[in-house]
Amino acid sequence: MRIRMLMSFLSAFLICAICVACSRQDDAEKVRLLIAKGASLAEAHDLSGLLQLASKDVRASPRDLDRRGIKKVLWQTFNYYGQLKVLYPRPVVEMKDEAHEASAQFPFLIVRKEQTLSDLEGLRSDPIAWIEKIGETADLYRLRLLLTKQDGTWFVNRAYLERFNGTGFE
Repeated sequence: MRIRMLMSFLSAFLICAICVACSRQDDAEKVRLLIAKGASLAEAHDLSGLLQLASKDVRASPRDLDRRGIKKVLWQTFNYYGQLKVLYPRPVVEMKDEAHEASAQFPFLIVRKEQTLSDLEGLRSDPIAWIEKIGETADLYRLRLLLTKQDGTWFVNRAYLERFNGTGFE
């Protein structure tokens, strides 16, 4: 009887563990989809769409910008590049256990739309090779995002932008 109860408990525990693991993977994929949507909105110069992906109290560093400051910097970026492409490898996403929080980190590159960079798409799943391929010929940045889940939807809460100096991010 005890063995049967123990087996029932272990079975239920394993099912719950598998469900939690799947849920975390689903949330990580949702974060990656949010990043992809953000890249598409940037390419379309959609400032309001980009800001809808952010929490109301979003902040961006290194200049500690609020929503208004972020909008201004994005507008300046869009005007500087004109039609653009946002290129990046698959983001590394880390889910926080207790809270509805996540972090994502990835290098990215903004280029004018007509500029071609061969072979980057094939390196999306290998961030190190991606950086090595592009780092010598273009301005490269790393973006670190802290995200929060509110009512089942992920929002960017903090963004940290860092320029690649050619030898590594420090």
